Amino acid sequence: MAAHSPKIILGSKSAARQAILKEMGFEYTIITADIDEKAIRRDKPEDLVMALAEAKAEAILSKLATLDVINCKTDSEPTLLITADQVVVHEGLVREKPCCEEEARHFIKGYSMAAASTVGSVLVINLTTGKKSGGWDTAEIYFHQIPDEVIDSLINEGSVLYVAGGLMVEHPLISPLIDAIVGTLDSVMGLPKDLTNSLIKEVLQD
Repeated sequence: MAAHSPKIILGSKSAARQAILKEMGFEYTIITADIDEKAIRRDKPEDLVMALAEAKAEAILSKLATLDVINCKTDSEPTLLITADQVVVHEGLVREKPCCEEEARHFIKGYSMAAASTVGSVLVINLTTGKKSGGWDTAEIYFHQIPDEVIDSLINEGSVLYVAGGLMVEHPLISPLIDAIVGTLDSVMGLPKDLTNSLIKEVLQD
């Protein structure tokens, strides 16, 4: 991490996003938004994930103001808030987190039949200056046949219920079944590194 790296608040409880941000060399504090994501709807997946990242940021800013956790204006180094969201698009349909085991099973079974696309947003706000920038990235994932016993194991374990589309490409049961990824693995996992770095640089510019 650079000597003058900004302070970062990551507005996500996603273990994958936390790991990616750490891989990028950043230290961070986690504050979650805890919003009702289903209450925010948009027709296009790109618009939906951007709207959700904005809503998460607004909720976290409200928390910061209420709790007076951080005094961004007087800190010597800038403080950045990063929020993100992701959906999976499969056969033209947007898939968010599965509502139940049955839906998760339906989602995962379908990936054997047609490629899945991830659409992920990142929003970065410089809390010291108020400058913000956001964008989205996509990737496509092609799978070999996913056996029913693998799906059963994933459902029983439960983690797939908490990720968009029930899609966990990093899972040791799933990763050997990936035929190809068009795009980057970090984008599929929910925090595209190149986009995030670009947005961070943009909000730090004078």
